[in-house]
Amino acid sequence: MPDGAEAVLGSYIKQNMHFFVAKVNLGRMEAAGHRFLRPLQVRYESKKFMLPLRLGTVNAAGPQDLIVLALTRKGRVETTNYRTVKVPTGMDVPLYVKDEFGKFYTAMFDRAVEREDRRAVFLEYAWDLGSCDPCSAEPLAAAELQALGAGWAGRGNAGFVTRLHVRYDAAHFPEDLSFMETRDRGNFQGRYVLRHPWRGDANCSAGDQYWASLPPRFAREADTLADLTGWSPERINAQMRQTGQPFTMASGYGDFIDRMLRGGR
Repeated sequence: MPDGAEAVLGSYIKQNMHFFVAKVNLGRMEAAGHRFLRPLQVRYESKKFMLPLRLGTVNAAGPQDLIVLALTRKGRVETTNYRTVKVPTGMDVPLYVKDEFGKFYTAMFDRAVEREDRRAVFLEYAWDLGSCDPCSAEPLAAAELQALGAGWAGRGNAGFVTRLHVRYDAAHFPEDLSFMETRDRGNFQGRYVLRHPWRGDANCSAGDQYWASLPPRFAREADTLADLTGWSPERINAQMRQTGQPFTMASGYGDFIDRMLRGGR
């Protein structure tokens, strides 16, 4: 055990908590042609709705990321001893974000963590499994939910899924995560909107107003992206110019309008 483990493990032992250790042979896994470990499934009953987070800080070299997926009967799950904060959502962002979404989401989450002083748990997704509008994948069948431990699924209750994301270390998360199930069944997900400009003909006064509205709109999208990620305005401006979203006359907006009037050619 590493130095400093006594205090953490001692508190768990006093609570009569038990742990198991799994030894994994990576060589055998690779020889079998597997790239990822199959998940370990453990079933137990407890009156405590919590996760022993501090155990992961004993030998950690720095902050760690943890994703919690909770299946419940009544509604959304949130933490009781740390703030549960929704990730930013519903923002209009430049078109090029679609091709860099991984980098965008990483930068956005990093910035959100810092803004909350690294002491918050983030809600990324909350959804009623009985509804599907919209769905990113097919809803889980009752048999799949039961295999995940939700033995009550399919008995008149489709259940509710919550995805929480936390970046933690010993300094900012001195306590284990404690949870509660709420009755909030409101759906939530992080959404980032791409608005494609019209590329057809619009030879009328309304069309002129529309063309004139595009540069300010592109500028607002650039400001939003800079605020979400901390990326430099110069970098964002350059990327938007390359993908046909200039927002100043100096950056080629006149040529952009000309292309729009010619049907995007």
